[in-house]
Amino acid sequence: MCNLETEGTKFGCGHYIITKKLRKIDCGNRYCAWSAKHPQTPQDCVPCHCDKFFGPDAKETVTVFTEEYCTDCHYWYRGPGQQRRRGTPA
Repeated sequence: MCNLETEGTKFGCGHYIITKKLRKIDCGNRYCAWSAKHPQTPQDCVPCHCDKFFGPDAKETVTVFTEEYCTDCHYWYRGPGQQRRRGTPA
């Protein structure tokens, strides 16, 4: 699997959201759709069952850190999706 070097925002919930992709690191595997070694013509790779996802980021540079939760976590932990706790009135 190919990997990326990225810059992004680190949220208080622990999630890292990519804001900029700096560089792709090529794995050199012909069965990785992102690699330069992957066949470019469709008839050379039919049906294509090659890896279609990048591996974990090789390098993550945090450019912004915020105590806020990311949009997905904010809904579930601090927004309308938050579950009522036991012992609190409805």
